[in-house]
Amino acid sequence: MPFVRIDAWEADGCRLDALGRAVHDALVETIGIPADDRFQVLTGHDGSRSTLRYDDYLGVHRDSGIVYVAITMRAGRTPAQKQALYWRIAELAEEYAGTEPRNVFVTVTENESIDWSLGNGAAQYA
Repeated sequence: MPFVRIDAWEADGCRLDALGRAVHDALVETIGIPADDRFQVLTGHDGSRSTLRYDDYLGVHRDSGIVYVAITMRAGRTPAQKQALYWRIAELAEEYAGTEPRNVFVTVTENESIDWSLGNGAAQYA
């Protein structure tokens, strides 16, 4: 049950939707989440009320095509699964939204089953 937040510079609804599909499809393909397990917050930033900052850290040149993807999910995936996930997100972001892979910044935060309530005030995974 990943929770995904995607922030993109000057992204309209179509681009945000494409990025959301790219991340979701990558999660389904690489770590086997169910196809109907989609919980995402998609935000476009325009520089007037909100903005994004970035540099060329570790020699990766980023530009205004920057996309931040933050995924929170339960612990248990192997390093190989995570690496496959990052690669596939970058591939699909380029295919679906025209985002260059160098501009796809992904972070994964893991937690435990008790850290989730999927509604009704219940801890469904506990």
